[in-house]
Amino acid sequence: MYVNGEIVKRKNAIHIDDVRDLVLHIIADAPPPNWVKVENARSIQRVVALLIPGILPSFLCLPPLPTSATANPNVPLAIPLPSESHTPIPFIASTFSHACPTRAPGDQTRMYSVLGAFFQGPVSGEEKRKRIEARLASERAAGKDPSQYVLTLQDMIENDYPVPSYMADVFEKPPGWVETPRSEQDSILSIPEKRPRVYAVDCEMCETEDGKELARVCVIEYESGIVVYDTLVKPPKPVTDYLTRWSGITDALLATATITLSDVQAHLLSILAPPGGPTSILVGHSLESDLKALRLCHPLCIDTALVYHHPRGRPLKPGLAWLTKKWCHREIQTRGEGGHDPEEDARACVDLLRLKIQNGAGFGEFKTDYESIFDRMSRASGRGGPGSVKSAVVDLGNPTAMHGAKANTSLGCTTDEEILERLMETVPTHEFTFGRFMGLADVLGWVTPKSTTDVPAPLKSFIEPTPEALLAAQTKLNSHLATLYASLHPRTAVVIFTGHSDPRRMSVLNARKSAFESAIRSGKKAEDIDRSEWWTAADGRELEEEVERAKRGLLFLGIK
Repeated sequence: MYVNGEIVKRKNAIHIDDVRDLVLHIIADAPPPNWVKVENARSIQRVVALLIPGILPSFLCLPPLPTSATANPNVPLAIPLPSESHTPIPFIASTFSHACPTRAPGDQTRMYSVLGAFFQGPVSGEEKRKRIEARLASERAAGKDPSQYVLTLQDMIENDYPVPSYMADVFEKPPGWVETPRSEQDSILSIPEKRPRVYAVDCEMCETEDGKELARVCVIEYESGIVVYDTLVKPPKPVTDYLTRWSGITDALLATATITLSDVQAHLLSILAPPGGPTSILVGHSLESDLKALRLCHPLCIDTALVYHHPRGRPLKPGLAWLTKKWCHREIQTRGEGGHDPEEDARACVDLLRLKIQNGAGFGEFKTDYESIFDRMSRASGRGGPGSVKSAVVDLGNPTAMHGAKANTSLGCTTDEEILERLMETVPTHEFTFGRFMGLADVLGWVTPKSTTDVPAPLKSFIEPTPEALLAAQTKLNSHLATLYASLHPRTAVVIFTGHSDPRRMSVLNARKSAFESAIRSGKKAEDIDRSEWWTAADGRELEEEVERAKRGLLFLGIK
């Protein structure tokens, strides 16, 4: 299967984008990869791709990767038969002949998203030309009107916005929520004197007995740059954590607050839906978070996290501080332990929108255009014409909000057992299906809570699973794979990749590095920091080594 003349010359392991391009070659008429030969690719009816972190080489009795300068660590490894190895995952050993080393994306100190690399890829030259022509036409038609950047209903749904009921029946307002009334005016954007006003908003939160509550809101008028509303908000329940490091809110500051959330909602509605005027436009960064803090549904939204691009493409979103430094050439959010300033953040959104309007829709994007693999599949013409390739994502959580947003079918699950059940239901009616089993990685302790802008992920201690717990997880995974494989129709390609290795030590070192750098940026001197918390050159070298280890993975290819 592997192209030996090419694979032995590779200086790097197979990358995740190589796996993606192989899938697109089989299912979507993409060019053939140079590292693997697929004969009669058109005869393959379906592709099932499974991401399964936690399958280590030792589980399959594979030898460690060679470290000798004369040996290539990137060539496929022959997998011993189950009778020879007594592997706890005999399905892999009995179904696939080789394991191909892979390498996750990233730089020297970080590992990037495996899902992001697999589900996003550069567009073809022809598609890029079409996009440029469409962009130029759009810019000529739209001129300098901010409304050209208002999110579509589909954008709002995909990014988990609280959508007003009169736009779509997709969000049920809980008690205490309000929505901007529907404007009775039609075609108001075509009347210059009746164009809607634009306001930037930013909110800060604190933690109460009932969860996070609004603590401060700031609103700036776009044209004038004037702060039209800035107030502290009294939470309805006692505060348990002011989240000062991020919110800038303190006990003394909030003690003066008398305005309630309902007062804020009433004031904002008077601004957003002025009598006799058009509905105003709100702009913010990841604006859905601010709307949820305000418990407000609004129809006209501009999101700087969406109109500007992350350098690695969608679905990643750029941070506001990074965008402001990159495009506005100034730094924000530099107060360290003093937290964020909502006026500063809202003004950054105003400036970013102004730059976007002045320079055109292409400003803030990157030279390499990326697209979802599902967009690429939808254009495939070799299997019945464009639109004939049906795709599905079956994953934990809510894949519809992320990597499964553009798949024909996107199913969220809570357990590996449910994922298996949904895969068996979905695969027969889709040409491409992606699934992910996380049970083994969870038992190994690799699954950690994600960091947010408010709270960093807590660091878990390295507690290795008992041999009994590990064997039970391996046995369960083996059963899931065998059951799924038995249900597949003939001429189905099976792609299993692990994505990465143990990321825990890398995560701990990166957290230490970030904490030290944040302390220095906040004005602390090294001598004021405990020496055990210093970040040294030796720590940097260890981090680079751990990142390289974490990036290692395995790939298994076969056709039933």
